[in-house]
Amino acid sequence: MSRKILLVEDEAPIRDMLSFVLEQAGFAVDEAEDYDIGLEKIKEPYPDLILLDWMLPGGSGVQLAKKLKTHEYAKDIPIIMLTARSEEDDKIRGLESGADDYITKPFSPKELVARIKAVMRRVTPTSKEEPIEFNGLVLEPVSHRVTSNDEAVDMGPTEFKLLHFFMSHPERVYSRELLLDNVWGTNVYVEDRTVDVHIRRLRKAISKHGHDSMIQTVRGSGYRFSVKI
Repeated sequence: MSRKILLVEDEAPIRDMLSFVLEQAGFAVDEAEDYDIGLEKIKEPYPDLILLDWMLPGGSGVQLAKKLKTHEYAKDIPIIMLTARSEEDDKIRGLESGADDYITKPFSPKELVARIKAVMRRVTPTSKEEPIEFNGLVLEPVSHRVTSNDEAVDMGPTEFKLLHFFMSHPERVYSRELLLDNVWGTNVYVEDRTVDVHIRRLRKAISKHGHDSMIQTVRGSGYRFSVKI
């Protein structure tokens, strides 16, 4: 069965072109031309990924992304923002709204398909491995669950993969570039600041019982996962 993409784009010529490109790449495409219709389309069977334009009638793509991240079933669907905005602050704002990637118009169809495949690869559940545990923080790769002192922790797929990488490589310092290569992959362009955004999300997710202190910033070098103070 083809993986389903929800395309939320208000300009019909762009929507038609993107739908054609995605269908040629083997995806099933559902379309929405504004904020409200995009929200209505979030129902079973849920899309595997959402392509979301920044500027939409009825509300912005940023607002829609934030709304989806509060949705009981749609919160883990990866989002790629499509926008003409290229300023760094705009990119960070898009990522902080819940987007997993950000692509600036104009872009080539080949780049778009590559970005989609890269995001889908990194949100696919990790291969079968034993649970990893540090001081009451438990990550289960098979069931894709995280618990903190026996309480379930809710986090996005990128944060899960980032935590899995950290917990699999404790006490080692990784630069943003190395984290990008290992978590996001070497064949997709993502800016260094993206790492900081996801680190903040991850720390927030595991902060209730103080496990956020395990993800340590090493000034001038990057980040490490450590049980040492």
